[in-house]
Amino acid sequence: MNAENKILVVDDEIKMLATVREILENEKYSVDEATDGIIALEKIKSNHYDAVILDINLPYKDGLEVLQEIKNIDNDLPVIMFTAFGSNERIIKAMKIGAFDYIDKPFELDDFLFIIKRAIRYSNLISELNSIKHNTSFVSPQINYDDIIGSSYKMKQIYKLIGRAAPTDVTVLIEGESGTGKEIIADTIQRHSLRANKPYIKINCAAIPDTLLESELFGYEKGAFTDATNKKIGRFELANGGTIFLDEINNMSLALQTKLLRFLQHKTFERVGGNETISVDVRIISATNKNIEEEVKLGNFREDLFYRLNIMHIKIPPLREHKEDIPLLVEHFIQKHCHKKNLTISDSALELLMNHTWQGNIRELENVIQRALIVAQGSVISKEDIAIPLNDEYKVSTHKFSNEENFNLHEAIANLEKELIIKVLNKTNGNKSKAAELLGINRRQLFTKLHQYNLFSSVISDMKE
Repeated sequence: MNAENKILVVDDEIKMLATVREILENEKYSVDEATDGIIALEKIKSNHYDAVILDINLPYKDGLEVLQEIKNIDNDLPVIMFTAFGSNERIIKAMKIGAFDYIDKPFELDDFLFIIKRAIRYSNLISELNSIKHNTSFVSPQINYDDIIGSSYKMKQIYKLIGRAAPTDVTVLIEGESGTGKEIIADTIQRHSLRANKPYIKINCAAIPDTLLESELFGYEKGAFTDATNKKIGRFELANGGTIFLDEINNMSLALQTKLLRFLQHKTFERVGGNETISVDVRIISATNKNIEEEVKLGNFREDLFYRLNIMHIKIPPLREHKEDIPLLVEHFIQKHCHKKNLTISDSALELLMNHTWQGNIRELENVIQRALIVAQGSVISKEDIAIPLNDEYKVSTHKFSNEENFNLHEAIANLEKELIIKVLNKTNGNKSKAAELLGINRRQLFTKLHQYNLFSSVISDMKE
């Protein structure tokens, strides 16, 4: 790190600019300044910078808007956001746009310098990659970062983790139920990594019989077994210098886990039936639809391998835990699969989607929308076009006690109250706000009664008081 590395600092506080300049110049960086976003963008267009420190609160042009324009000018330029207390939501949005990292005000000097050095290292490596301009047939198509849809708090946490993991070489373990988008997360990490222009190989460990998986990963020598008439190069060799994505890694046998662990420890392996030790440089991203820690306890997964793979852990929430993202997802899928212009979804149809439990997660939602687009008439998707059942939690047969002699007044009233609540919830398709309104009580009272009658399941976590 020396004066060849040039950093642009953008802040409207003159004292802060002076402080940051002094710190950076003491570290032998070349420093340029801007007091607002407009000036900063002009400087970026006419100068080369290795990093930008950008205040999130700026006059004339908001810091997030400036960040987006910087990424449009130079997507590889690392931008570190300066944040003040209380700006957590905005910094998460910045991470999704593509901020490299963030620094809190006031900042700790060691933390500040650590982030700056990491950004400069990233910038230098990107410059090296661009000079090499290495192309390969194994590079995946460019993936739009916006393929990850969601603005909920839980999804913003995912964006932050992606932003932290992408520019490093650490192993990443992505955990999530089927249909939550684990592969899209892996693709995004690879696309924003220092290996973005290197080979990117994917393999589904559940789709290949275990007897063949070892040969797929590590290759084999001619004559290694009966049908091995020629030498086969494995996926790890093909991915040399790049990234390999091991999907559903929980399906890998213990024997093969041992070989993978050895590879992670030494970055070497032998082809099946061979004695030659082969050394490759590959980053591993893995995914699982099971809780690997539980698999370790059950003896189905090696604990030492788990720790090797789990340096960065990203757990994707099921859709039922971030239902506030459903409208955005629906809009995305309509645009993705529909060629009609100005197609919308009715409020009643969207309400039905919001009240479903989505055991198949985002994949199930996409399938439902695709079907609705086929059957919808006109320019609006109606409730009748949505092929999902009402929430199972409310599909309870109405209690009949006309033939029962129950003279306990409290029990009779409770049964009648429960029956009425079920009827109203079915009428409103599970919408608790509307149900409470029809029942003449507030939502808090309704929630209490749902608990009382064991009618309320996990969706309570998605409802706001």
